[in-house]
Amino acid sequence: MSALAIDARGLTRRFGDFTAVDAITFHVAQGEVFGFLGANGAGKTTAMRMLIGLLEPSSGSATVAGYDVVRDAEAVRRNIGYMSQKFSLYDDLTVQENITLYGGIYGLTNAQIAERTRKLLGRIGLEHARKELVRRIPLGWKQQLAFSVALLHQPRIIFLDEPTGGVDPITRRRFWEMIYETAATGTTVLVTTHYLDEAEYCDRLSIMVDGAIAAMGTPGEVKGAFGAASLDEVFLRLTRPGAA
Repeated sequence: MSALAIDARGLTRRFGDFTAVDAITFHVAQGEVFGFLGANGAGKTTAMRMLIGLLEPSSGSATVAGYDVVRDAEAVRRNIGYMSQKFSLYDDLTVQENITLYGGIYGLTNAQIAERTRKLLGRIGLEHARKELVRRIPLGWKQQLAFSVALLHQPRIIFLDEPTGGVDPITRRRFWEMIYETAATGTTVLVTTHYLDEAEYCDRLSIMVDGAIAAMGTPGEVKGAFGAASLDEVFLRLTRPGAA
């Protein structure tokens, strides 16, 4: 078993003549919060799909939670949580029903589901909404609930795809507090975000451009490498070279 939570080496994905992910190499340590940044179309979603075992690489290799993403895709999926940017809960089910459904999918016993439901709702302050349909609760609560449900089976790694899109700054701050709390337990967090101020909260980050990793390191290291005052400036230089 690898000591690294994520270890990608030359990971590549082609669609015909188009290379969506071009030989990326990076690693993420256990308990690290790693930012996976890039403009739309940069290849980060394709890379994430390979890492969670939903898309087979064209070449290169990767292990996640110590398991090969091709040979052991099912073991990878058992050891990770995933929160999609398109929201992963069922609007026509109640809060309780969503938790119970996912608990069953994750193979938890009824007793485990009951105990973890109690803790989950208490942690995010949704006890009062246990019987509410998910579509009736505010977006910020939905996203905190989706994050918590993705952690229900206590995965070793959680992948978050644009988790704070569309929510207010206060909810974004609370969400990042939850990310830190999760990482403090030893769970690794890989997060994509369009908010570059949020990327400053990551332990380390990478910036993808045209399918390749163009910058990687701590936020301070990345800014220092470009002599930039902010990650916004770095991002602009990388994605629009003539603009800065």
